[in-house]
Amino acid sequence: MSQDPRSDVPVPEAVVARFQALLDQARQAEIPEPSAMSLATVSPAGAPSVRTVLLKSWSACGIDFYTNLNSCKARHLEAHPQAAVCFYWGPLWRQVLMEGGVERQSDRESDAYWETRPRDHQLGAWSSSQSQPLSSRDFLESEYRRYELFFEGRPIPRPPYWGGFHLHPTLIEFWSGQAGRLHERDRYTVVEGRWTHQLYFP
Repeated sequence: MSQDPRSDVPVPEAVVARFQALLDQARQAEIPEPSAMSLATVSPAGAPSVRTVLLKSWSACGIDFYTNLNSCKARHLEAHPQAAVCFYWGPLWRQVLMEGGVERQSDRESDAYWETRPRDHQLGAWSSSQSQPLSSRDFLESEYRRYELFFEGRPIPRPPYWGGFHLHPTLIEFWSGQAGRLHERDRYTVVEGRWTHQLYFP
């Protein structure tokens, strides 16, 4: 049996609740940016790349995150719509890995989240040509001020180059640090259309 590279099989509710409990625990522990995750992608040329992004929603359907659609990661995901993410909460000695297929959100979905963003975050999205060379910090700040004046007194629309991605997990692994490096690895994978569970050596 082989793992499905892409799947819309919902994540079991027990696994959804397990991850949510860890995320809540990280928030209660006041870990900075508990929703931060390392996102690994592959370039059109096949080179790996990783960066930190923020999880914005989580459910049995998977995870959502947002970005400039002209960024390197967005171009990677358009070329190779698969990704891996890693959450690591050091003070808790806990880690969660997820892998799966990725798809672009609809404009309606991206618009709905955009409207919940703080105004300064919206202005930042308009001001930044993400992943492009920048002549100076002053230029970025001047762009921010320019858009701040341009949109003064009215709602800020979502830029056409900004939107969300959805990752449908086909692999979720819970890692728990233990003494003597006898760590626990608890893995769930989609195999032939259903979720399976297996423990792994550390």
